[in-house]
Amino acid sequence: MQIHFSALVVSLTVLLNLTACSPVQNWRDVSLEGSVLKVQLPCKPDRTTRSVPLGGVPVDLQVVGCESGTAMVAVMTASLPAGTDANAVLLGWQKATLDNARVQQPLASGTQAWQRPGLMPLSASVRVQASGLRANGEPVRMDAVWGALAEGERVRVVHAVVYDPKVQPEIANTLFDGIKP
Repeated sequence: MQIHFSALVVSLTVLLNLTACSPVQNWRDVSLEGSVLKVQLPCKPDRTTRSVPLGGVPVDLQVVGCESGTAMVAVMTASLPAGTDANAVLLGWQKATLDNARVQQPLASGTQAWQRPGLMPLSASVRVQASGLRANGEPVRMDAVWGALAEGERVRVVHAVVYDPKVQPEIANTLFDGIKP
């Protein structure tokens, strides 16, 4: 399966360069268009939608994200066509994200299962904590999750991530716990 993520990388780069909120966390509920999915973000989000190939087919990827202090926080989601292997899509998405951040291997806490009420119990639904590099070569840590939920005959995939030189667990935990179908 070949997955092309250049549009996703461009979206994340744009979000990394935006400074649309104050350093003070001001958690707010955010709805994602065309979905029952709701998330919480610590600052006013910027939004974009890009057509990207996931699982070999083009899908509209919604991205919401913002900067809170030194942290860049983003949530991405897309509805997959019926019959698409969501587990394979999540595995490809994880590899692309880790490769883009030049992650050599996850941190000692490594990779752990990530399950939320309403999400599908897939083996690729995980939380990963890792160290990598930003596009400019500066070190960065990431704390990220991937999951999927059923929406009728379709499956919606979701990815949330916090990039920061030192990820604050309360930001990542609140972000990930705030993802609700």
